[in-house]
Amino acid sequence: MFDDQSQQAAVEALKQSNPEFKELLERHQYLDKKLRRSDQGINGIDDLTMSEMKREKLATKEKLLQIFESA
Repeated sequence: MFDDQSQQAAVEALKQSNPEFKELLERHQYLDKKLRRSDQGINGIDDLTMSEMKREKLATKEKLLQIFESA
């Protein structure tokens, strides 16, 4: 999500200073991993659960971006 090298230092600083940002980032990474594994057929997730996970991932991403941009 924050793949640009110039953003990495800011992300690390936010992870250290903002517990909410850290928690949201970890949740986003967890959801991303679960959804990728499901897409690859590694773990089965029913359609309803997958849809809910995608919505949560998007909401988490939006909140992370909001925090990042206001920092």
